[in-house]
Amino acid sequence: MHDPEAISVLVIEDSQDLAANIADYLETRGYLVDTAMDGVTGLHLAVTQPHDVIVLDLMLPGIDGLTLCRRLRQDAHSAVPVLMLTARATLDDKVAGFGEGADDYLVKPFELRELDLRLRALTRRARTGEAQRRLKVADLVFDLDTFAVQRAGQPLILPALPLKILELLMKRAPGVVLRRDIEQAVWGDSPPDSDSLRVHMHTLRSAIDPPGLPPLLHTLRGIGYQLKAPDAPAA
Repeated sequence: MHDPEAISVLVIEDSQDLAANIADYLETRGYLVDTAMDGVTGLHLAVTQPHDVIVLDLMLPGIDGLTLCRRLRQDAHSAVPVLMLTARATLDDKVAGFGEGADDYLVKPFELRELDLRLRALTRRARTGEAQRRLKVADLVFDLDTFAVQRAGQPLILPALPLKILELLMKRAPGVVLRRDIEQAVWGDSPPDSDSLRVHMHTLRSAIDPPGLPPLLHTLRGIGYQLKAPDAPAA
């Protein structure tokens, strides 16, 4: 059984010896490694298989590394971090690589330990960015890019204003959010009558706390609201 925290890496390198050395070293460091010996195969694996990071040689048969990286970014809209390998060390070559969407650059020959450190740094930054775009409280998940909300794996449909309130509550969870802070976030300096917020909170509660599931949304009368996991301490 694979470690869910293990880094999955795709190595696209036409030198069989170098690809094998990289794969062997990274696997001893706990990585899950796929390899491709040419650009066409590499692009196919990059598009069809999930990876945390890609090691990409600049000079490849079939499709060169610059073209592959450009197609990965522009055609496949992939944001997977790419570390480019090359024997070229000029500034122009580095500018070209970064211009096509590479995230880092390593000049041959290089130490495998340095490759490991750079791949871990790229993966850490990418995973941190993903976490910031995906809010989670207990089994309630809110994807900020797609506005998709799920509770216990079931999709929830919410109007725009309850969605905005939910985002604020999840970002502050398990902290208490004052009523005035919610009103300011939703309506700015022109809040409606007090019943409006109550109606939106009722809509939100009905969606995220259906019968049969432990409640996540809690009201502190006269103060505000708190979103917290069932086992979190009360305010």
